[in-house]
Amino acid sequence: MPMLKALDVTLIAVNAALYAAIGYVLYVIFPFVCPTVGGVRFWPVVVIPATFAVLFGPIVGGGGAAIGIFISDMLIHGDPLLSLTAGITSNLVCFGLIGYLSRMNLNWKKAFSGLGVGVAILATLGYLIITPETVIAYFSTSESTISVEQALWNIFVVLAIFVISYALVIAVGYVRPKWRSFGVASVVGAVIGSAIIGVGVWGYTQFFAMPAVIGGAHNLPYYAGLILFAWTFATEIPFMVILVPPIAEACYKAFPSLRAKKEE
Repeated sequence: MPMLKALDVTLIAVNAALYAAIGYVLYVIFPFVCPTVGGVRFWPVVVIPATFAVLFGPIVGGGGAAIGIFISDMLIHGDPLLSLTAGITSNLVCFGLIGYLSRMNLNWKKAFSGLGVGVAILATLGYLIITPETVIAYFSTSESTISVEQALWNIFVVLAIFVISYALVIAVGYVRPKWRSFGVASVVGAVIGSAIIGVGVWGYTQFFAMPAVIGGAHNLPYYAGLILFAWTFATEIPFMVILVPPIAEACYKAFPSLRAKKEE
């Protein structure tokens, strides 16, 4: 691993600070913008580390995201072990992959054919495993419950976002050919990062209770991990695919030297 330069350290710190501060403000001041599912927040601020990853590479993107989410987690739920298990790891891997793959000259047809098969498999598994009954069991409490119709609606919405996100990646690739590698990178990074969150949160609750501020769940069933995976991916990938390219293009126009050459 190459030695970090002073500029890299500074960029990691800026990335982390923006990610943590804006995320915390959205969560605390505008809670309706950041609803949570199983303690996992609706998190459009993923655009920040994704942009840093594209502009400055995997170390700045992944490192800043990992530090930023840790700060955010400490401010919101205060459990360092939970943050290490799910938040830090998922962010480091997700945005590290985005920073790495977005700089490669990937084969468009092979990459998107593979992603299409992957998305289809994930959507099918989600449809077969995440049933209305499991959704009702997961979200119901002693004080309230949800109906079968609401559960079905939630499932269909998440599946639709999976399909729409894939279509958006393809559309961005055709409209902006230079951003095809980023489209592939964003899906790969988001899938793996979301899977780490789903498995990490589920695994954590097999040994410990979640912090009370985010529900206090303990010993979650296996399908909770699938629900958290689907929720995380479906609510983050659209923001990255739609917002990162124009933000990065604006940065390239202001600072042309930021544009990195793609590798095979």
